[in-house]
Amino acid sequence: MNKSLLKARVFASIAIILLTIGFTFPMVAFHGTLNKIDEGKSEEVTSIAKTVWNLYNQGRYKSVATPKEAHNNLEQMIKTSSEIGPASTPIWAVSLEAPNYPKEAFPEGIPVYFHFDGYSGEVHEMNTINHYVGMDPMWQGGTIEREIGAYALLLLSLGMIYFIAYNTKVFSYIMLIPAILPIVFIADYSFWLYVFGHNLHDWGMFKIKPFMPTVFGDGKIAQFTTHSYPTIGFYLLVAVSILSLLAFFAKQKALKEMKA
Repeated sequence: MNKSLLKARVFASIAIILLTIGFTFPMVAFHGTLNKIDEGKSEEVTSIAKTVWNLYNQGRYKSVATPKEAHNNLEQMIKTSSEIGPASTPIWAVSLEAPNYPKEAFPEGIPVYFHFDGYSGEVHEMNTINHYVGMDPMWQGGTIEREIGAYALLLLSLGMIYFIAYNTKVFSYIMLIPAILPIVFIADYSFWLYVFGHNLHDWGMFKIKPFMPTVFGDGKIAQFTTHSYPTIGFYLLVAVSILSLLAFFAKQKALKEMKA
């Protein structure tokens, strides 16, 4: 086998494995589960969804209001009405600090983690803070993205499999899609931050001017100090992106060599 072709297949295989483990599998296995819980249909939650959520949530942040015995146990989380986030790997982390949230009670401030298919962390508390400044609750943003995310990644994975299996030039360009995933996420994330920050309502207790929330780094909103940084899922996306580019260029080289 052509060495460049072999490299392309190896790089693409590792990329699809990382994408599957970090995002596609937990998103598909947990798809629709949060809707069932919110609708009071927890008896319809599958055992697969429970197992996947319990596995993927090991060591992740849980709301300070969550009983310790419920940590990493979806059934107990449901019974105790605790805040439940997606099973997929979180991509971006945002936290707020303010004098009325003492370190003793909130050692990490008010953190919220953004996933492809939802949010986790102190979501209720963050929405309460947003309400005070006239901002919509987070669930009003990214509705389409959350609904189609699992299907989009499944379709992308199928395309990557085609890239590995077939040596046609048209299929080689498929790898440019996972290569831009970090950029797509940041662009979508920034878009929704802009929408939320520039569509404040009059019912907010604190009147502030429309603003652009901090995408990356530290910022200030009213009396709150904000922190916005990538977390493990983003670094996974970067790894997938680099591997996808390596696979693409290796395949391009292989196709030229096989034509010669």
